[in-house]
Amino acid sequence: MGFQPVPRDVPFLLLFLTQVATPTWYAGSGYHPDDSYNEVYVEERPQAPALDYRVPRWCYTLNVQDGEATCYSPRGGNYHSSLGTRCELSCDRGYRLIGRRSVQCLPSRRWSGMGYCRQVRCHVLSLPASGSYTCTNGVALDSRCDYSCTTGYHLEGDRSRLCMEDGRWSGGDPVCVDLEPPKIRCPQSREKMAEPEKLTARVYWDPPIVKDSADGTITRVTLRGPEPGSDLPEGEHVIRYTAYDRAYNRASCKFIVKVQVRRCPTLQPPQHGYLTCTSEGNNYGAICEYQCDGGYERRGTSSRVCQSTRQWSESQPTCVPMQINVNVNSATALLDQFYEKRRLLLVSAPDPSDRYYKMQISMLQQATCGLDLRHVTIIELVGRPPQEVGRIREQQLSADVIEELRQFQHVTRSYFNMVLIDKMGLDRERYMEPVTAEEIFSFIDDYLLSNQELAQRRAQRDFCE
Repeated sequence: MGFQPVPRDVPFLLLFLTQVATPTWYAGSGYHPDDSYNEVYVEERPQAPALDYRVPRWCYTLNVQDGEATCYSPRGGNYHSSLGTRCELSCDRGYRLIGRRSVQCLPSRRWSGMGYCRQVRCHVLSLPASGSYTCTNGVALDSRCDYSCTTGYHLEGDRSRLCMEDGRWSGGDPVCVDLEPPKIRCPQSREKMAEPEKLTARVYWDPPIVKDSADGTITRVTLRGPEPGSDLPEGEHVIRYTAYDRAYNRASCKFIVKVQVRRCPTLQPPQHGYLTCTSEGNNYGAICEYQCDGGYERRGTSSRVCQSTRQWSESQPTCVPMQINVNVNSATALLDQFYEKRRLLLVSAPDPSDRYYKMQISMLQQATCGLDLRHVTIIELVGRPPQEVGRIREQQLSADVIEELRQFQHVTRSYFNMVLIDKMGLDRERYMEPVTAEEIFSFIDDYLLSNQELAQRRAQRDFCE
């Protein structure tokens, strides 16, 4: 038995077809309004007691913009909006379904839900710090955005991203990192000559030139080596600078400062003499003074200087046996020959047979080497006039010179006595009895030697042994 048409006066579910309100949309959202969209909603009403499934247009015909509705009717293919029809909604590529995916034509002559297609759009990508990107089609589907970094930075992560059908971008946000070290340039290597009488040179240089390839920020520059303006000793000195940028990248540079000491040929001491030099002895500005051993005197210059040409000034002096002129008219003329050169030991006795005299002369004759090392000359004054004798070694002094010597140094003829006179002609010690040579040497070494003589004396400590 077939279905009968429903009379018009029989109550039934009313179908309210209303124009869909234009949804709110924003530029770039991917949604475009369409006036043809219809909104289907259900109004609760009592269900009619009888339904006619044979009415071909029970519900309005579905029209999905940018998509389609695939419907299946119980009555067959020509009844796509009849009562009981079920429709599957789908969208074209590049569009996303909003709402119900499956709807059914209800007895109320309304569809059980609604749906529409909205264009797929991805969100606007954020710019990476110190970088940028360019896109082929904005934020639309299949748009590809390629990232790049500013100079000095390197891209880490995805270089390109695609806007996918689900409205999301492929991959993840890349970052621009500063991996490039700063650029640093040190001063040129250089050579510097040591200053006169010094083995060092004061060297100055400009700080290195440093630039960062990324954001231009240099956080720290360290120095390994001496500071500019330092006194550098002879040799090569490596100066190294290291610069750090904000990303802790570092770069280093180095240069060499070579300090040279101009030197003269090494001097040799003269025979029967020695040298005392300042500084290193043969460097530029060094002064070498010549000294002669006891019993010898210098002939020639007293000192020489190492010049900037690496040559010594003057010429080499010599040490020759000291010549004492006893044929003088006064004691002053005699003593002037020893001034600043020799020490004098005046030995006086009333008679050559004096036991103190003979004992003292015997001890002194055995210590001739030590006396010469200490620059001591012995003058003997023995006897009484007219048999009085004065001599220096084998050379005889005149009676007038003997008398003046006794008066100047207060040396008596009455008994044995000795006077030790320094190189300046001053009376330094008197002896009333014989003393050993060691006692005389000890006094001279402790009180009369200059610093140069003391150093020479230490070098020749075993010379007489």
